[in-house]
Amino acid sequence: MKSPLLQLPGAVQADAPDDGVAWHYGEPSQEQRALAQGTGFTDRSNRGVIRIEGPDRLRWLHSMLTQHLEGLRPHEPTESLILSPNGHIEHHLELVDDGEAVWAHVEPGTTPALVEFLEKMKFMLRVEVADVTGSYAVVNGAAEGLRVLRGDVLVPRAELAVPDGLRPAGLWAYEALRIADHRPRLGFETDHRTIPNEVGWLDSAVHLNKGCYRGQETVARVHNLGRPPRRLVFLHLDGSVDRLPVHGDPVELDGRQVGFVGSAARHHELGPIGLALVKRNVPVEAGLLAGGVAAAQEVVVDPDAGIHVQVDVRRHRA
Repeated sequence: MKSPLLQLPGAVQADAPDDGVAWHYGEPSQEQRALAQGTGFTDRSNRGVIRIEGPDRLRWLHSMLTQHLEGLRPHEPTESLILSPNGHIEHHLELVDDGEAVWAHVEPGTTPALVEFLEKMKFMLRVEVADVTGSYAVVNGAAEGLRVLRGDVLVPRAELAVPDGLRPAGLWAYEALRIADHRPRLGFETDHRTIPNEVGWLDSAVHLNKGCYRGQETVARVHNLGRPPRRLVFLHLDGSVDRLPVHGDPVELDGRQVGFVGSAARHHELGPIGLALVKRNVPVEAGLLAGGVAAAQEVVVDPDAGIHVQVDVRRHRA
């Protein structure tokens, strides 16, 4: 569904999977500055929203997801993952419990598969799962609403509007700040083989000392032994080139492919930047080519990350 905010002056629609909301409103750099300063508002209403109610909801989710949820306090935001039996990331959820139900928002297009999976796992537990995407929208920067995480808020879709005093900022601005903050995004910095250890989600979306969940064996083994197969890196891209690499472009070292580009953007202060997933054994000081664009790398996940070398997520906090 297309957002009504695409009718605002200067709005340019984003490409898939973010079609339906604005990529920018004509002034991306100024929109980034407003968002970074807390005076911007981003429409993320293309994201899926689910609601899970029932007295067993937290215990049930705790048994399946990577995060410790049994003792989650009302209105305490968190994030979690659903993994395959082999530990590969299938879903990323940003969630909060309001005391009556758990609300979660997820990547565009992933809601049907997630709801189908959850319905199959209900068994005899007292839980009810509902896709409420048609009724609620995710926005970033609103002053009121059901706060979820990092400034994200759920608002009734019928009330979707830019609050007074805030500047509309498109996903171009939001994504540039996300990349600068070294935050991976499902389907961009991940593929069908990605495990949480590779992208820095151990420190935010995985609880290493909770009970069993699907895929835990892989996560624990790699954490205990160290050295995840691949690692997330932050890219400082050559600013003299008039283009950015795109998602899926090869990352090369000495003529051989060593990874792929997840996301890239032009940051209002840092210039062209990106995130990529590369092989663990790529030297941390090596210069790379990302989609043919020269790039210097900055460590996000240490090549030896594990129980003896903790995940090192150094963020710019733009």
